[in-house]
Amino acid sequence: MTKPRVLVSDKLSPTAVQIFRDRGVDVDFHPDLGKDKDRLLEVIGQYDGLAIRSATKVTEKLIAAADNLKVVGRAGIGVDNVDIPAASRRGIIVMNTPFGNSITTAEHAISMMLAVARQIPAADISTRAGKWEKSKFMGVEITGKTLGVIGCGNIGSVVAQRAIGLKMNVIAFDPFLSEERAMDLGVEKVELDELLERADFITLHTPLTDKTRNVIDAAAIGKMKDGVRIINCARGGLVDEAALAEALKAGKVAGAGIDVFEIEPATESPLFEIPNVVCTPHLGASTTEAQENVALQVAEQMSDYLVKGAVTNAINMPSISAEEAPILKPFVKLAEVLGAFVGQVAESAILEVEILYDGLTAELNTKALTSATLAGLIRPQVADVNMVSAPVMVKERGVIVSEVKRDKSGVFDGYIKLTVKSANQTRSVAGTVFADGKPRFIQIKGINLDAEIGRNMVYTTNNDAPGIIGILGTTFGDNGVNIANFQLGRNRPGGDAIALLYVDDPVPEHVLDKVRGFPEILSAKPLVFDV
Repeated sequence: MTKPRVLVSDKLSPTAVQIFRDRGVDVDFHPDLGKDKDRLLEVIGQYDGLAIRSATKVTEKLIAAADNLKVVGRAGIGVDNVDIPAASRRGIIVMNTPFGNSITTAEHAISMMLAVARQIPAADISTRAGKWEKSKFMGVEITGKTLGVIGCGNIGSVVAQRAIGLKMNVIAFDPFLSEERAMDLGVEKVELDELLERADFITLHTPLTDKTRNVIDAAAIGKMKDGVRIINCARGGLVDEAALAEALKAGKVAGAGIDVFEIEPATESPLFEIPNVVCTPHLGASTTEAQENVALQVAEQMSDYLVKGAVTNAINMPSISAEEAPILKPFVKLAEVLGAFVGQVAESAILEVEILYDGLTAELNTKALTSATLAGLIRPQVADVNMVSAPVMVKERGVIVSEVKRDKSGVFDGYIKLTVKSANQTRSVAGTVFADGKPRFIQIKGINLDAEIGRNMVYTTNNDAPGIIGILGTTFGDNGVNIANFQLGRNRPGGDAIALLYVDDPVPEHVLDKVRGFPEILSAKPLVFDV
């Protein structure tokens, strides 16, 4: 039997390379090949696996030339350098190592906070220049100060624990952080606006998504205390750099520690010329221990897949055996869609998740289906989540997850119902797979309907009253939004009603605001599904 072949095109440790060989994989180690795009394009067709860090760019063009490629392994959490949709279309698994650098990144955030508080880099430069400007570099203590943690998952929780050890008061905002998990960590769970108003220091530990982009902008800074200090070791784009620069110049923000930038490598930034800013070149994961950990993990994961067929930490594929894949695949998509629906309409922290498997779905691999549901549920907030890491992330946030299985109880051979309890409300959605293999909604908020899943949709809740269709059609039409189709449902005449509208493109927020302005419309939420 021919051994699988792996190309390592970025720098990995010799130990990681040896892991491939020890596990029956032929490996070619060319750590600078990722920088030679043309040469990489020439040879990629020879390999079953590609192990990378951040230097290699796995583009659609490279994937098209990768005739034998089965898996791409990224030593690290970020997969911005991999065209995941193109890889998925070619059936190529993309793996990452999401937990190998948590401690290192958390420690860097704490280091940046201390450096900003005491102006250490600027004081170092001044002293080396022969100056003795002791009074110029008056700092502040962190003891007794309030640290606001935005994103209290794997890394944010480590930062919180370290800060508590430094005698700081820690408050945290995270849509998926439960009161119980907050108590376990010793932090106070708050809403974002309260965090902005109360924190002396603010540190970000959330992925970059449409919801989190520019979460710290001019408006957010305006709500903060005068003299606040801001740390970002998570992702560029979370902080509006221009707005932060203006606030620093005006004295509203006393200092900032920035490790990540919207454009990297960052050769210029409005922050570079401001003295009370500490900048580092994306060093969050740059320790010997972290780099070794992620390298060993990616070698182990890729080897196990290529030799045994085991799938671990896959971004674009569930942990499913080869035998059950054809049967399970459409239900995995259904589970993801149900989770994604609730994840996009949820407005407060999720406390409990119950997944009901009815009929034939109860006989399937419900562990994989539950993982798919949870991945869909938190993906709007945690972009890099996959079916393996989703249960871990949900558990870290203290969310209670339960499965219920029962025999067929209705007209459908099998369906999945997701019920999510949050601090303010309970939401439920159910769906099934028809003979065409496509997922469909069959119930939302207890209201029965039959609705296909579209890529771009709008979900509204309203009072069942005449004129709702007219309001939606006219408002969208007047603003250039084309409605391709729609589905309606209600619990009783004059009662609660819902609508699902299928649109060609995402609806601008100002158009949705106009819809929400009608008293008959209770809510209007944009939805995007990967279909």
